[in-house]
Amino acid sequence: MKINPLTIFVALGLMSPFASAESSAEQLDGKPSGEEQVIIESVESSANKQKKNNDNQLPDYESEFVAVPFAFSSESLSTAFGGAGVLKHAGQIQSSILGIGVYSTNNSWVSYLRFNDYQIPTLDQWLFSVETYNARFKEGVYYVPNQADINGDSERVVTLGDESFTKFHARYVLPIGRGSQGAARSLGRARTDISWNPLESGVTSVKFSPFTQSRELEGFEFLEDEAKGLAVELEWDNRDNGKNSTQGGQTSFKVTRDFGSDSRNSWTTWEFDQSTFVSIDSNEWFGQQIMAFNFYLADTPTWTSDSNDDAHRPPSFAGVSLGGFERLRGYTSKRFTGRSAVLYSAEYRVQPRWQPLQEWPVFNLYDIPWWQWVAFAEAGQVSDEFSASALHDDLKWSAGIGARFEVESVVVRAELAFSEESNQFWIMVNQPF
Repeated sequence: MKINPLTIFVALGLMSPFASAESSAEQLDGKPSGEEQVIIESVESSANKQKKNNDNQLPDYESEFVAVPFAFSSESLSTAFGGAGVLKHAGQIQSSILGIGVYSTNNSWVSYLRFNDYQIPTLDQWLFSVETYNARFKEGVYYVPNQADINGDSERVVTLGDESFTKFHARYVLPIGRGSQGAARSLGRARTDISWNPLESGVTSVKFSPFTQSRELEGFEFLEDEAKGLAVELEWDNRDNGKNSTQGGQTSFKVTRDFGSDSRNSWTTWEFDQSTFVSIDSNEWFGQQIMAFNFYLADTPTWTSDSNDDAHRPPSFAGVSLGGFERLRGYTSKRFTGRSAVLYSAEYRVQPRWQPLQEWPVFNLYDIPWWQWVAFAEAGQVSDEFSASALHDDLKWSAGIGARFEVESVVVRAELAFSEESNQFWIMVNQPF
C-alpha cells in the first residue's frame, strides 16, 4: 500500500459544502466525487496494458491511501477543523472508500463515509455503493416556511439543525455501447468516436437507490423531518471525457418515491437532466474552446393528488429545489423550493495555451496538465404549479466566472457567482454538468 499526500485543492473541494454559507446534506450526494475520478483513471490506464487474451479480466492493482487535514471558517460552522481520507483500489481496482470528519469551535460537527463502486463476483454489469452522512449545525442557515403560512414564501433562519442520510446504490450497466465489456471497464473515458446511437456509444445504466433522510430544526417542529423511499435513475452518459467534455452529452431521468407511513405522507418527484457539448475551433490564444449547455426540469406530480386535496409533498430538504454549487449558483443552497423547477445553463469553457502553473511555487509539486477559464449564465424558476407560464414567470438569473484545474487527475473548480439577491463563492470538485 502506497501513502501519498492529497492536495489541499481536493480537500477544499470535498469540504466546500460545509465551507459555504449554507448547510445541506444533499450537497454530498450526486455525481462521482474527486477520488472516484482518480479510480476511473487508474482502471483506464491499467486496462490498456492488458493482453488481448485477458480481455475479460481487470489488471492487478495496488491500494493507495491519500489524506489531508484542513481548517476553514464559515457562517454555519464558525472555525472548523477536520480531515478527509480516501482509500483507492479498496479491495477492488475500481472501488474506493471516502471518509470526512469535521468539528468546529461552535460545537458543530459533520461526518461522511462512502464505499464506492464495488462488484459482486459473476455480476459483471453491476456496481454497488453505500454512503452515510450525519451532521449537527449549532448555527445552521436554512430557508423555511413559517407556521402561519407553510405553503408561502420561505424565510431565512439561523437555528440548530440535525441532518442525516443513508443511501444504497445498485447500478446496472447495460451491456451495450461502452458497457459491453462490463461495468468496471465502462468507467474509463471514450476511446472511439462519439455517435448518437446508445447501442454503439456511451454508457447506459439504471441505478436503484433506496434511501432514508432526515432534518430536524429547533423551533420548527411543525415541519416534516423525515423522508424514506426509493430513487430510480435511467442515464445515458455519452460524453467523450467526464472531466473535460468536448463533445457528446449526458441524459438522465430520475424518479424518487416515498411510499409514506402512518407518520408521513407519500410523494413522488421526477427530474430530467440533459447536457450537450459543442467544440469550437482553437486559435493562437486557446487550445480548446467549448460551449456547454444544460437543461433541467423537475416536478412533484403528487403535490395535491388526493380527492380531499391532501398534500402529498416532500419535505423541502428532499424535494425539488434550486440554488447551490450546481444549479443557480448565485444563490445559497436550496434557496428556492417548491413543486416544480426549470433551469437553463450555458458555459463558455476555454483552455489557454499559456499554462504557467507547473512553474509556480506549491503548484509545481503536483501534476496539473491543464487549467480552464469559464464564464457561465443561468436562468431558472421554482413554482408550485407545473406549467410553462408559471415556470417562466419572473425567471431568477445567475452569472459568473471561474477557473478549473485538473490536479492529480481530479477536477477542482473555483467560481464566483452573482445574482440579484447575493454573491456566492464556491470551491468544489467536478464539473457542474
